[in-house]
Amino acid sequence: MPYVNDKSLYYQQFLRRENCTRHHKYDEELHMYNLIREGNMDAVEVSKNLFLSELCGHLSNTPLKNYKYLFIASITLTTRFSIEGGMDEEDAYTASDLYIQRVDSCQDVESIVQLYEDMISFFTSQMSEIHKRSPYSKPILACMDYIYYHLHEKLSITLLAREVRLNPNYLSGLFKKETGMSISQYITDRRMQAAKNMLLYSDTPQAEIASILAFNSQSHFIQVFQKTYGMTPKKYRERYFESAFQRSGLSERYHS
Repeated sequence: MPYVNDKSLYYQQFLRRENCTRHHKYDEELHMYNLIREGNMDAVEVSKNLFLSELCGHLSNTPLKNYKYLFIASITLTTRFSIEGGMDEEDAYTASDLYIQRVDSCQDVESIVQLYEDMISFFTSQMSEIHKRSPYSKPILACMDYIYYHLHEKLSITLLAREVRLNPNYLSGLFKKETGMSISQYITDRRMQAAKNMLLYSDTPQAEIASILAFNSQSHFIQVFQKTYGMTPKKYRERYFESAFQRSGLSERYHS
């Protein structure tokens, strides 16, 4: 019989309702990791507040072990988001190994919290330097930023051109020249990446993901996702959801 089943899940959810507690929402954690990926140093303060929050999860009855497990879960996702943002894979994984080795030797919670701040600061500053070396022009970067923060809205070349104060035709040509893809292709690519992360790291229903990412219908979302990844969102989640949680360390949270 599996260690985690419907009965154990429902019981833990009942206890949390009774005690008025919950885990961090997916959007809260996603915001933090996106700050890191963007090289925004606000990530240090935001991540520390989340790390010290009572909503972080209960992974061990021993406080020291609990914070070590939380540290490892966080650095795993930090590494993943940094690589997706452009950090060299070997650099990211090596840094992750070094930090995990260090946290393993920590003897008190305070030293873990200090190391956590150092870790977030390291990855965020690395991402900041990467963005400074970006090959894209300021209008294209501004366009990309706008798309990133408005995936939940209807987007158009006219709207983006107005935001960056360029002629729509000129922006369209410039975007294609610098990125190698059309604006509509880029928007779809960003939405598909966001959808993939929600399928892997949350239990958000397909219909809700389609709505969040501003698709006209669930069927349209499924069609685009299948064209992009070669399988339906349902099949993708069934195939990769469990392994993604195991890699991230977040599965431990749901075992508690």
